[in-house]
Amino acid sequence: MSTSMQRGIAGGLLLVLAWEGMARGLHLPSYSLPAVTQILASIGAQRGPLVSAALVTLAEALAGYALGAAIGIGTAILLTMAPRLRGAILPAATAVNSVPVIAYSPLVLLWFGSGMASKIVMVALAIAFTLFLGTLSGLDRVDRRSVDLMRSFGGGRLAILWRLRLPTALPLMFAGLRVATARSVLVAVVTEMLGAYNGLGMQIYKAVVQVDFVQVWGAVFVASALSLAFFGLVSWAERKLVFWN
Repeated sequence: MSTSMQRGIAGGLLLVLAWEGMARGLHLPSYSLPAVTQILASIGAQRGPLVSAALVTLAEALAGYALGAAIGIGTAILLTMAPRLRGAILPAATAVNSVPVIAYSPLVLLWFGSGMASKIVMVALAIAFTLFLGTLSGLDRVDRRSVDLMRSFGGGRLAILWRLRLPTALPLMFAGLRVATARSVLVAVVTEMLGAYNGLGMQIYKAVVQVDFVQVWGAVFVASALSLAFFGLVSWAERKLVFWN
């Protein structure tokens, strides 16, 4: 186990102990700040519905993540291969991203309904621009002298992209992919709260209506666990693929 992981676990344990001690010591009501043990007990009691909801949210987040990554990274590669398109596409993408993504949710829910499709689209919208900018910056970081050297040996655009630009862009690309993990789960949950048939967001909405804030925290804990697991998986892939960084 690495030192950074040990520090992260130690920090998490300290946070849990401080939370439990404050909630118990100050006798805080459960609707204000329930103790961690209360939240874990609620998760255990509601494990069936929570697992079902978590699987739905995870499927939406993963599908939207894959779609957003394909759009963002693919558009960055397209603009690198066809730089004349950059002047038209980059301002339009910036204009779309300048509006908070949650503002698009009523339109997306209207167009795609309350099922999984609308959540996938919202997640893709939320992360595509971040991955687009990170990948584009990485592709532009390549040394011009290296490009000229490959061209002098007969390397075409595709060869330069595959052998030079993409390896250079991988660190920034994975930085964007790591950031997008938490954002994908967050956007999926928030969109579910606005309209869904199942998912952690719907569980939170139902618990709020029932004034059961311990259950709200339970769903939040499960969503956080999904984000951490997703982040860890992408970080592991980064260590394997960007071993030179």
